[in-house]
Amino acid sequence: MLSMKGKYGLKALCHLAGLPEGAVAQSVEIAEAQAISKKFLDAILADLRHSGFVVARKGRGGGYCLSRSPDSIMVGHVLRVLDGPLAPILCASRTAYSRCQDCPDENACAVRLTMLEVREAIAAVLDNKSLSAMRRMVEDEKSDIDRVLAMS
Repeated sequence: MLSMKGKYGLKALCHLAGLPEGAVAQSVEIAEAQAISKKFLDAILADLRHSGFVVARKGRGGGYCLSRSPDSIMVGHVLRVLDGPLAPILCASRTAYSRCQDCPDENACAVRLTMLEVREAIAAVLDNKSLSAMRRMVEDEKSDIDRVLAMS
């Protein structure tokens, strides 16, 4: 399950992805726009900065911005940093594999094999979805709603 940290981290990154080139946003602005506790957001932004997703500019006119193009930041990578492995169980994880103690033969474990499929399906979506693509989804939805409202 997506944690609040992962959810809020993605919301903050999407906010930053919508800024004009060269612009920055202060954490208080992001927190208010995304309905996130500023204290919690500051901790998340620190993790995102340490992981290389955002850059913090200090001083007057400072704030946060993406460290690179939103086209090159994939949701799966962000979530692995903030929430850990995508797999629902550790024996199905590629990045944090750990063998189950109760499983004599993991290659014959129906639960593990099913969770491997789940992990692959999740990764197929998240590892191919950029921040730009997330923003486009919202913009497309808004355009669809506007189109329907204009027709009525």
